[in-house]
Amino acid sequence: MRIAFLAFVLSLLMGAGTATADPASAGDKAAFQRIISAQISAFQADDAAGAFTFASPDLQAKFGSAATFLEMVKTGYEPVYRPRAVEFRDIVEHDLGLEQRVFVIGPDGRGYIAHYMMEKQPDGSWRISGCYLEEAGDESV
Repeated sequence: MRIAFLAFVLSLLMGAGTATADPASAGDKAAFQRIISAQISAFQADDAAGAFTFASPDLQAKFGSAATFLEMVKTGYEPVYRPRAVEFRDIVEHDLGLEQRVFVIGPDGRGYIAHYMMEKQPDGSWRISGCYLEEAGDESV
């Protein structure tokens, strides 16, 4: 009975590791990095319209205009608005889709993990459907 239980637990652990080990294709990973990098570049240039094009249709509808979107990023997401450094990390699969984790050093010199939720569009392209920041502690690029 103990062996059966251990085998069951081991199979659960092994299954959990493989289910999320590589949830995105190489093409998707490249697209995520290109999209997020381009949006950060648009933020750095204060190009509200350019940054807004990478947001999902639902996110665009929520903010209504590129100017409103950029103002929200300036005030609430300064580490991605003006990062000192950016490093792409892992991609995680959630019930709602794929999340690209990005380590950033904010203008305050502190590290953050930016959790970018990515949404596949009907035409097969990807857009950013949301982002939240988490303080990263003592990590470095």
